[in-house]
Amino acid sequence: MTTLVLAAHGSRDPRFAATIERIAHGVGKQLVGVDVRLAYLDLNTPTVQQVLAECAGDVMVAPLLLSAAFHSKVDLPALVEQACADNPAIDVRQLPTLGGDPRLVTALADRLDEVGVRPTDGVLVTAVGSSDDAADGAVHRRSAELAAALGNPLVQTVFATRLGEDNNNLRAAIRRLHRGGARRIVVSPYFLSAGLLTERVDAAVDALAPGAQIAGPLGAHPLLVDVVCDRYRAAVHAVV
Repeated sequence: MTTLVLAAHGSRDPRFAATIERIAHGVGKQLVGVDVRLAYLDLNTPTVQQVLAECAGDVMVAPLLLSAAFHSKVDLPALVEQACADNPAIDVRQLPTLGGDPRLVTALADRLDEVGVRPTDGVLVTAVGSSDDAADGAVHRRSAELAAALGNPLVQTVFATRLGEDNNNLRAAIRRLHRGGARRIVVSPYFLSAGLLTERVDAAVDALAPGAQIAGPLGAHPLLVDVVCDRYRAAVHAVV
């Protein structure tokens, strides 16, 4: 049987691990009989190296990452390569990241519905931000897809790691939404979990747009769990 290792980034914020564990639980409930294991790239345990050291046979590593950037292109492949060298009993295949699946846009829209998004709201999609231009470009595409799904063109994107000096980038995005006719700002976090970065953005938004509404992150949304499971099923089918 092929083992599925869910590889998450890791965080010092305990909410992150709790969220990832809920995702893993949801995946395990769908993939009955599959050995589903959870691992972290950094900051939490067990690490990817520790989990792969205990595996044998075919292993699928599913990155619980929203962007195809450094962690999925460099960091995780290096960890997998080293683990295979250390444990010749495993044959590992790394699956794609989650962010390219359109179901995540539906999940974002669901989170906005949960906080009562209105047609007159301006939606601020927030994401981590990357030094990889392609990864940031993908986030902008998700924002455009969200605007289409909502039927609302008042959608802007800001990156939590690049809010700008004195939050000027964030300020400019909010200003564009207001100039477009937005009566209220609603934040749509393109994050798996709440944490220090989302709190930083939320505090800045509260200061610049009093009365703003903050939607929840993707979390263990059923559609996100479906994406993970379908990635695994497709990979297993391709191998057979």
